[in-house]
Amino acid sequence: MASSTDKNVLVSTDWADEHKNDKGIQLVEVDVNTDSYEEGHIPGAFGWNWKTQLQDQTQRTIAKKEEFEKLLENSGINPDTTVVLYGDNNNWFAAWAYWQLKYYGHEKAHLIDGGKKKWVDEGRELTKETPSVPKADYTITEVNSDLRAFRQDVQDTLDNSQNFGLVDVRSPEEFSGEKLAPEGLNETCQRGGHIPGASNIPWSKAVNENGTFKSTEELKKLYEQEGITSDKDVITYCRIGERSAHSWFVLHELLDFSNVRNYDGSWTEWGNLVEAPIETGR
Repeated sequence: MASSTDKNVLVSTDWADEHKNDKGIQLVEVDVNTDSYEEGHIPGAFGWNWKTQLQDQTQRTIAKKEEFEKLLENSGINPDTTVVLYGDNNNWFAAWAYWQLKYYGHEKAHLIDGGKKKWVDEGRELTKETPSVPKADYTITEVNSDLRAFRQDVQDTLDNSQNFGLVDVRSPEEFSGEKLAPEGLNETCQRGGHIPGASNIPWSKAVNENGTFKSTEELKKLYEQEGITSDKDVITYCRIGERSAHSWFVLHELLDFSNVRNYDGSWTEWGNLVEAPIETGR
């Protein structure tokens, strides 16, 4: 396994190509564009739909424990399987799936550095065939609740900003309130702006042009210059939690910050809360 950082949570496209058919390894593609998987994917990879499989269909929350167990079982994944994730948009939703795996206690998980973009740019093989694997058995035995933030946790940062680092990973235009969502996406939120005290460190600053993550030194400098250091309790947020999972991955998995939580309620929740304080401008 290889990466642009010192951690082993990333694998290179070379490694993924060489080991994609190994026993005990399961590739999974998770895309913003839910049609992308059917148009061509890495041979042997399953496709997870973030809209229908990674979030609950009746409540605005991530997939429930039982739903996630079923998804893993139907993908041939058991607790000993190494899950290798990748996707479009520089691994936005692949990182969200990774975060959910960790939240539900699955330790053997990696991202392909550079995601689907790098795989395609290198001219590697794609297929439209869906893999067929025996159904696995999976029982989630623990939930790592310290990886997830809720609105009360965010409220606590307003009262104790010295010990917290709140990171808004959206674009500067979303942060300022000039626009509500990335092009083509519905915000489902009435107000623009950001949570008071948040630092605006867009997720995109953590990656190179080819989609790979920047070096450890570059990533550390990116956050330190905004006052986000490893001695603080850090909460990341975006619009619905997927881009902030990408930044959570950088801080928690690549930079090894010990206390980092993803606020998946994000601006869609906070921006709709009655009397919740907001700020606008940069």
